Amino acid sequence: MRKYLAYAFGTFGHDAFYNTMSIYFMMFITSQLFTSGASAKMVGMVTAIIVIIRVGEIMFDPMIGGVVDNTNTRWGKFRPWILIGSVVASIGLLFLFSDYFGLALNNPTMYLVALAVSFLVIDVFYSFSDIAIWSLLPAVSLDSKVRTRFGTASRIGSTLGAQIVIVIISPAIMFFSHLISKVPFGQETRAGWTGYVAIVAILCTGGAIIACMNLKEQHNLIRSNVKHTTVTDIFRAIGRNSQLLWIAASYFLFAFSYVVTNSLLLYYFTYRLGNAGAYTWVGVITCILGVISVSLFPALEMLIKRKAIYIGGIAFMLIGYVIFLFAGQSLPMVLVAVAFYFFPYPLIFLATLMTITDSVEYGQLINGTRNESVTLSVRPLIDKLAGAASNGIVGIVAVAAGMTGSAKPSDITAHGIFEFNTFMFYIPIVLLVIAAFIFFAKVNLTEKRHAEIVKELEARLEKKEVNVDETGSVEQSENNDSNYNTNDLGMNETR
Repeated sequence: MRKYLAYAFGTFGHDAFYNTMSIYFMMFITSQLFTSGASAKMVGMVTAIIVIIRVGEIMFDPMIGGVVDNTNTRWGKFRPWILIGSVVASIGLLFLFSDYFGLALNNPTMYLVALAVSFLVIDVFYSFSDIAIWSLLPAVSLDSKVRTRFGTASRIGSTLGAQIVIVIISPAIMFFSHLISKVPFGQETRAGWTGYVAIVAILCTGGAIIACMNLKEQHNLIRSNVKHTTVTDIFRAIGRNSQLLWIAASYFLFAFSYVVTNSLLLYYFTYRLGNAGAYTWVGVITCILGVISVSLFPALEMLIKRKAIYIGGIAFMLIGYVIFLFAGQSLPMVLVAVAFYFFPYPLIFLATLMTITDSVEYGQLINGTRNESVTLSVRPLIDKLAGAASNGIVGIVAVAAGMTGSAKPSDITAHGIFEFNTFMFYIPIVLLVIAAFIFFAKVNLTEKRHAEIVKELEARLEKKEVNVDETGSVEQSENNDSNYNTNDLGMNETR
């Protein structure tokens, strides 16, 4: 229980950080720094910088996974990166949500340079922490059931962390604005945002410390089948793992749809409903439903398996979209839509995460060596790619729809509403349908198949050890000269 709680605390602060940076940074930019019509150019340049950095840095995520896989310290390969990455990223977040000591208004060029440098540093170090903390899953156990328990605990923490920021963001900003800037309670200032971000930074760093103090890697025969990971090994580990690639393709469409809708939701409450304060209810609802949803995952996995969880969850989200489209400006209907939309998200995330985790052994069987962090780096890579695309879209949509500064719902034109709905609802609906089809048709790494793969790996490695003991040198296993038949996975892989 201590280990489960430690993992939950670590992911709690980790996802509070992620949601703050990926969802609310553009809200800070458009509501606090550049609020006039003349500032649209600066909003566009900030958006471009973020998208370029994120897309460029994403290409290095597998390299970061390779660095983590090559790490060998007395504290293991993962814990040093969890701690270092979280501390550096948290400090950088405080600068990101500021005007950089007045540069934003007094020297826009220097502001953009400072923003680019700090955002790059944050993104790189957060990537180290992100890849390391989720790479612990295949390292804590080879048993899918044990992994599911750790995965459930970590997802409960990350769900609470991601959703708690929705609950506290408006009250916290208003409180710190009143406390620091002495404005009437209910108004927001840059200082108020800084106070809120400081809380998130403390949660992120504190959670990382707790996780590192209580979690350790399991040492066994299969996990010892590693070697120094080169650049070629990185791309081989990903490129030859066909199940990982199909999971990635489906999950990207899902993650992109989710992040775009989630990022535009605060705009929906502010500029469509005209009730930004009611956005807090989204956090309350998603916190409660998120914990219930994650808690149900182990039982659902035993009952209907991961594929049904993934596809059924997307069906629930589509129902939420339909309710959104008919809700208009009815707050109760909107909150019902939120419940349908957010309830399955943690289940889908866990189904994806556990399948990717099991693909570590699948890739080990195909490639002949184990790459934990390189394999697990694919999921955060996709999340960041989706977040980068979302940041670009949110900035463009906010400006195009007139949802900036002090605009009111009555100021938004019919064309602006149509553009907003297109990106928040229509496009995500289409992408979710495609994501469900890909997962249904192409992802066949079941829990049963993973158990068979683990047994096959153990048999091969035990035979290899026997050969070493008997001859004093490593002999090539006869299996290495044969074709590994994976017809039940829908393909033939030749080792």
